[in-house]
Amino acid sequence: MKKVNVAVVGLGFGAEFIPIYQKYDKTDCVAVCRRDAKKLNEAADQFGIEKRYTDYKELLKDPDIDAVHINTQINDHAWMSIEALKAGKHVASTVPMAVTVEECEEIVRLEKETGKVYMMMETSVYTREFLYFKKLYDEGKIGRLQFLRGSHQQNMSLPGWPEYWYGLPPMYYATHALGPLSEILRKPVNTVRCLGSGRINEDYIKRYNSPFAVESMQVTFEGSDVAGEVTRSLFDTIRQYRESFDFYGSQSSFEWEQLVDEGPAFFTGYEDAERLVVPDTNEMLPADIADFSLKHHIVDEHHVSFIQGSGHGGSHPHLVREFITAILEGRKSHVSAAVAANWSVAGILAHESAMQGGKIIEMPAFTQF
Repeated sequence: MKKVNVAVVGLGFGAEFIPIYQKYDKTDCVAVCRRDAKKLNEAADQFGIEKRYTDYKELLKDPDIDAVHINTQINDHAWMSIEALKAGKHVASTVPMAVTVEECEEIVRLEKETGKVYMMMETSVYTREFLYFKKLYDEGKIGRLQFLRGSHQQNMSLPGWPEYWYGLPPMYYATHALGPLSEILRKPVNTVRCLGSGRINEDYIKRYNSPFAVESMQVTFEGSDVAGEVTRSLFDTIRQYRESFDFYGSQSSFEWEQLVDEGPAFFTGYEDAERLVVPDTNEMLPADIADFSLKHHIVDEHHVSFIQGSGHGGSHPHLVREFITAILEGRKSHVSAAVAANWSVAGILAHESAMQGGKIIEMPAFTQF
């Protein structure tokens, strides 16, 4: 079996994926790319990678590279994905897919036109918590889903974040909170309505002309009577980091932990409740990459994505396996371009709704998967 040759682009958070690609028997990490030559060489030396690029467009000319895994700043995701698809490469991209509706639509078009795999590497739908709840739901232990809630609350005033984050509209980065809601139903968002609340530092507002400290959207899903609510905050709103979902069913319900490490709550019957210990997911994975789902397998525990993010719930090897399996099987990935566009565009339009005082906005047709 031919291995898939992957290039990892962006080596901050992206470096976490290099050893997974190196140890997975279906892949090789053959190249890395970073603008800063000194940091590029440090990472490449650490992992023993020969091919090193500071110019992304030169990397795309390399015929030995089958796929790129993009872990760069948000405004680069779209153009890098577009150029890679045009160059005949499969694409994995960290979230969000893009920050404009037009960019999302172009990636959907190119995925179809080129036949290449596009996957948005949404961590929230492969965390141990989500996979645990999904198993309970699939086994009929939740009953009928009645309401869904997601939140992603984060104080990004913590030093270490790139400058472009400051003042970002909260819903531009909505997929961690929205993805689990859409995924548990496996239905696309159909309409969004969002309200903004509060006001951030005036210097932050100037960058994106976005005043809100918190944005909260209501969503409906195509062909479903279940509704959802998503809350996002990034600045000037104090709370311990929380990237969560709460799912309410007719037989039992799941609420994310209120404080880190206290465990989620599981409700049964009328007033019965217990704290859950959610198991790791290593047994769901191939043996060569299973350990990467465990909490202690983090390359750089001091990176701000892990200080705030809880190691992404052991999701990384699940993401790699799905991306590579889709390539080898010649099919779309589970979080394909249309799915990624639905979750990303919902956030973009939610911010537009908030700026218009809560106007209901329908999702465009190309996002309906």
